[in-house]
Amino acid sequence: MAELPFGYEVDGAVATITLDRPDVLNALTFEVYRTLTDRLHALRSEDEVKAVVITGAGKGFCGGGDVEAIIGALLERDAKDTIDFTRMTGELIENMRRLDKPIVAAINGTAAGAGAVIAAAADFRVMAEHAKVHFLFTKVGLTGADMGAAWLLPRLVGLSRATAWLMLGDGVPADEARAAGFAHEVVPKDAVLDTARALAKRLAAGPTLALSMTKRLLNHEAHMDLAAAIETEALAQAILLKGRDHRAFYEAFGRGETPGFTGR
Repeated sequence: MAELPFGYEVDGAVATITLDRPDVLNALTFEVYRTLTDRLHALRSEDEVKAVVITGAGKGFCGGGDVEAIIGALLERDAKDTIDFTRMTGELIENMRRLDKPIVAAINGTAAGAGAVIAAAADFRVMAEHAKVHFLFTKVGLTGADMGAAWLLPRLVGLSRATAWLMLGDGVPADEARAAGFAHEVVPKDAVLDTARALAKRLAAGPTLALSMTKRLLNHEAHMDLAAAIETEALAQAILLKGRDHRAFYEAFGRGETPGFTGR
């Protein structure tokens, strides 16, 4: 694998991506955006990885786009180059949601702008007690609906809260994020990464085909009416009822044992 502009390691069945520009709160550059987008796409076909953790080096998770490397540079570019960039940022989020593997965001500090949307696109969020999320796009004169935020956030915290978070752009403390349903766990800073990795390992050891099907249906059913959703779930469940993992559960249940899942 070519050298990456962020940390990447695989431990067992869990891949950990560490945004690694701590001197600028892990701000994103064009290169980081593109490479991270491509790495998440490549993970679709890397069967040895069953779950992913995304975190940041140093004191924060991600401060969003680098002010000089991206924001300043875009002011000198034409409309086509700019829309190519904004579409790429959306591609990053789409690749997170389309990855049929659980993603855990280990939010060790501030997650702002694009960093907040990356956190929102994960399947689970573990936040440090002192951490905050800032959907601050309107504070810099941009729409709060960026990178899919206006699709993701109402599904996590409801339309009323999402409206306030996206329009006002204020920092949301970890305890408020947990109360709103955004954060799954809030832990001391030193425990964030270990907690996130433990959750990822638990997911990776589980019935991964069932988990991937669940993620797909959570994505797709957002656009369906009830009848279509029920029929889709009926077909999906019929497939899983014939899977090896379900049979493994049944046979282990009869023996009073814990099933060993293979993701089949």
